[in-house]
Amino acid sequence: MDTTVKHKTPFVATRNACKMCAPLGSSLAFKGVEGCTPLIHGSQGCSTYVRRYLISHFKEPVDIASSNFTQEATIFGGGINLKLALDNVKSQYKPKIIGISTTCLSETIGDDVSSILKDYRNTPGNEDTAYVHAQTPSYQGSHADGFHEAVASLVKQFARSGESNDKTVLLGGLMSPADLRYLKEVMQAMQMPFVLLPDYSETMDNPHWDEYKLIPEGGTTIAEMAEMGSAKAFIQFGEVLNKGRLAGRVNSGHKVVAAGDILQKEFSVPGYHIPFPIGIDNSDLFFDALKNISSRELPPEIAKERGRLVDAYVDGHKYIFGKKAMVYGEEDFVIALTGFLTEIGIDPVIIATGGESKLFEQRIREKTGTKNSIVLSGGDFEQMAEYARQIGLDLIVGHSKGYYIARELGIPMVRVGFPVHDRVGGQRLLHLGYRGTNQLFDTIVNAVIQQKQDNSPVGYKYM
Repeated sequence: MDTTVKHKTPFVATRNACKMCAPLGSSLAFKGVEGCTPLIHGSQGCSTYVRRYLISHFKEPVDIASSNFTQEATIFGGGINLKLALDNVKSQYKPKIIGISTTCLSETIGDDVSSILKDYRNTPGNEDTAYVHAQTPSYQGSHADGFHEAVASLVKQFARSGESNDKTVLLGGLMSPADLRYLKEVMQAMQMPFVLLPDYSETMDNPHWDEYKLIPEGGTTIAEMAEMGSAKAFIQFGEVLNKGRLAGRVNSGHKVVAAGDILQKEFSVPGYHIPFPIGIDNSDLFFDALKNISSRELPPEIAKERGRLVDAYVDGHKYIFGKKAMVYGEEDFVIALTGFLTEIGIDPVIIATGGESKLFEQRIREKTGTKNSIVLSGGDFEQMAEYARQIGLDLIVGHSKGYYIARELGIPMVRVGFPVHDRVGGQRLLHLGYRGTNQLFDTIVNAVIQQKQDNSPVGYKYM
């Protein structure tokens, strides 16, 4: 008889998740399409939650429609609600595209949205508007998964085969409008025609309006999305994407795949899968891909940006070398950030994400060389705080939801990624390329210097 006592780690419920819901990510992606109105097929509270988070970060008005589930719809199905919502959105917004995201509720009861949309399209008067559906139940994945599911749905629906063109498709991740504008600037400097999907660089960071616009100008057009199927090449930013926990999973007959895989497998478009270009190493990968695709060398202004970044590393290295940091956020973003932190001599002792791809720790170990760091998938801020109290940190790098940990520990925090709720300018934070890395490096170094300066008994004015 085996009398061995087997110890199991007790289950601890999530208390403060390091992620947002999948429909939030898909709604943001749909905002990057010209003339598109996002619609959430579920309860009114879901769309209110998404609007609140997006408005707080981007400081822009954001309209997210809802099919407004009732108790009756929950029992008998939401088809009637969805069709009524589509009617209302069409009459009030006059959109070119309606991007529909399904929620936990509509997915759980098994609404066949594809069939509902097919029936709706076949009704006279509804054929002039395009409809695209992303399956985004929040009990699977995170807001990043929802984002990539929406991008894949757009590629699947609108990309078309045709005569080969010279365009390069950039498939972005959860980036800031400033990051997206930077990517477009780089492509123009390289004299490379391109399609950027999604492109919310204008729709989520508008100039001041004299009159309110129901649908902001800007975004990737239907014509541009059609050209993706005959593009010269694509670059997919990120390595985890939605390839982990959801990869290959079939939900209601729908197989979850990444947008780049669709272009590669269905349209034979060759491509590059590269990390977010944060830091010198990752930025080099991005610019090397552009040089390979275009057969051109880097313009002098970009080469000089790299040189200035190297010089900045030399200037600031002594202030941050050996500092211990906690970094958190979306999986692909954190993988790139961790690589950057190790590159500049900071020790990322706690690396966390709310994503649950089961690929996160593997990629962190492979790409960054970290061996002793605590790596948390499906991370919870309370769990992260417990580790932070035990280890002792010099710095926190992440979005606003972790500020209370920095406040409790009395250490500086550098706000990056999404969401930034407690500062102005989250939509204007530049993270990418040599230029964005230089700005991020300066911010981190200055945060460490200020902490030391503020706590100095002397109050020195020179470094």
